[in-house]
Amino acid sequence: MKSPGSSIQRIFAFSWRDLLVSAFIFLCATVVCVLLHQMADTTDGFASPVYVLAVLLISRFTSGYLFGLIAAALGVICVNYVFTYPYMAFNFTISGYPLTIFTFLVVSLVTSALTTKTKEQDRLRLENEKVKLRADLLRSVSHDIRTPLTSIIGATSTVLENPDLSEEEQRALLADVRDDAQWLIRVVENLLSITRIGDEPANISKESEAAEEVLGEAVRKFRKRFPAVSVEVHVPDELLLVPMDPILIEQVLSNLLENAVFHGETTTRIVLSVQREGNRARFVVQDNGCGIPPEKLHTLFDGALKCDESAPRDGKRNMGLGLSVCMAIVRAHGGTMEAENTSSGAAFSFCLPLSKEEPI
Repeated sequence: MKSPGSSIQRIFAFSWRDLLVSAFIFLCATVVCVLLHQMADTTDGFASPVYVLAVLLISRFTSGYLFGLIAAALGVICVNYVFTYPYMAFNFTISGYPLTIFTFLVVSLVTSALTTKTKEQDRLRLENEKVKLRADLLRSVSHDIRTPLTSIIGATSTVLENPDLSEEEQRALLADVRDDAQWLIRVVENLLSITRIGDEPANISKESEAAEEVLGEAVRKFRKRFPAVSVEVHVPDELLLVPMDPILIEQVLSNLLENAVFHGETTTRIVLSVQREGNRARFVVQDNGCGIPPEKLHTLFDGALKCDESAPRDGKRNMGLGLSVCMAIVRAHGGTMEAENTSSGAAFSFCLPLSKEEPI
């Protein structure tokens, strides 16, 4: 739990970036008032709303209350001293003017407080979503790891305690152990991917990578595990460079390819493609399997990782973990992701921006 001291420090935190942003916005507001004064030969009545707008913008684009409060105080001073007759002098004797100044100060402070409070609520909402994602991941992993581990222990114990087993029976049991071990590796890789994402999207290190190379590496690993499944790769004729963390995006593609096999059930063919769409790159994984149950289409990416109790408990029926990891990685890159049923199966697609700008 965060201490009250840390909350106060965050609310009144100082940063040079916020100082520069505040100074720029306040300077622009002052220039606007000067121009109004020169054109209309007066700024009485015009300066107050201009500085209220400046306070609103400063509160929106800076962290905490500090610079919004400073801007509100400086706005009152400028309105009274610079842009109200008699100019370049304080005058609180004008009829009704003290009330006007007091109202402006209150409006500025309330605007600053409300804007900062809204940003704080957005930050808390994002933190709660991250906590929920981690909790869901732990619940999912507790199931996904326990079942294959039990299977591995059972198979190895059978081989060790029954030396009279035929070579064919031993090979079958060891093949099951290998499959379960590969599934555990997939779960661990997903967890490592989530760990790499961290608490802020800025932790993603993006470099311009050739999309076809990332697709090729994901397909190469997939074919080693599923040689019987046909994979077609379609890429643009011209080189498509996409800002990304190639290891994380490769993990997304690997998850989607494996999901097409595990959950498509009848999948024998997968088409993997990438193409430019405006200022984005769209990656698509389409299979010829049984498709996605319509009732689950709208909840695939909502973080609900509960296992299907009606499905066999083989540790491989829960699609939620992999898809939640995929969505988290794509969002950290500033992209979007969606799924749909097609006439011949299911299609998962995600878009990544072609600029290196971080998501807001």
